[in-house]
Amino acid sequence: MLAETTAAIPVSWWVAFNGFVIFMLALDLGVFNRKAHVVKLKEALGWTAVWIALAMVFNLWVGWKLGADDAKEFLAGYILEKSLSVDNVFVFAVIFSFFKVPREYQHKVLFWGIFGALALRAVMIAGGAALITNFAWIIYIFAALLVFTGFKMFFHDENSVDPGKSIAIRLLKKVMPITPGYEGSKFLVKKDGRWFATPLFAVLLCVEVTDVIFAVDSIPAIFAITTDTFIVYTSNVFAILGLRSLYFAIAGILPYFHFLKYGLGVILIFVGVKMSLAHSQWKIDTNISLGVIAGVLAISVIASIIHRKRHPLPENTLESGNE
Repeated sequence: MLAETTAAIPVSWWVAFNGFVIFMLALDLGVFNRKAHVVKLKEALGWTAVWIALAMVFNLWVGWKLGADDAKEFLAGYILEKSLSVDNVFVFAVIFSFFKVPREYQHKVLFWGIFGALALRAVMIAGGAALITNFAWIIYIFAALLVFTGFKMFFHDENSVDPGKSIAIRLLKKVMPITPGYEGSKFLVKKDGRWFATPLFAVLLCVEVTDVIFAVDSIPAIFAITTDTFIVYTSNVFAILGLRSLYFAIAGILPYFHFLKYGLGVILIFVGVKMSLAHSQWKIDTNISLGVIAGVLAISVIASIIHRKRHPLPENTLESGNE
């Protein structure tokens, strides 16, 4: 059960892991990205590879310290969270386009947005773990939520998202005024003794709210893979840490992956079913989960490539996706 698995994890492991995360974030912002700049494709791909490599090294460490089953659960959870995070990228692209965020400031917004997301997800994971531990029936509600969200993905249109109508933005306007234009890379500025939020702060707020909304789906999804909060938390963190570079690597080519959202919908439905069967004789093995998640992703990507070869997009689609 959950209480047994989490109790086996020494506090020093939690401290060491979070220390590593803080170190990597400080290295990212303080050394490699001290100055605002446009993140090129080569740089984005490089950092994406780094984060994936670090996750795989950690996966090997989990296998060494905790065993092969835990390593498989981490890998399945990581792939699941990584694939679901692609949907975040869709919405980030819409937000940046709506607010016309200069490309050199997008990295800063995502950095602080993801920094906040780490803290929020830690709280949500702890809350989800407590609910499952004390109210076992809650897993069926989580399962129903995942299945519902999975079916909704088939009809979801990312282009219909309107950040300007966000509740967060309307509340921000009531709390403090917003400057008419960007003030460099600043989130807040003081003018005539009065504090103003900049449009960049409004963008950051939208990014944070977006992550909370997606976390409502993704966190129950990973609890379908494992109830070990250490595995849930670390796989979530690695997926989120790589989200920033993933955005700059694939944002411009997302329109080419026509069937990806359908693949994500199938994955959510599958993990919802898996969660509902967790305490039955038909419990789905982690190896099967790993194969289904990876297989569905591969099929949706291959199908998208074939589809785009037969139905090419306009030549300016790639450029507009990077604006």
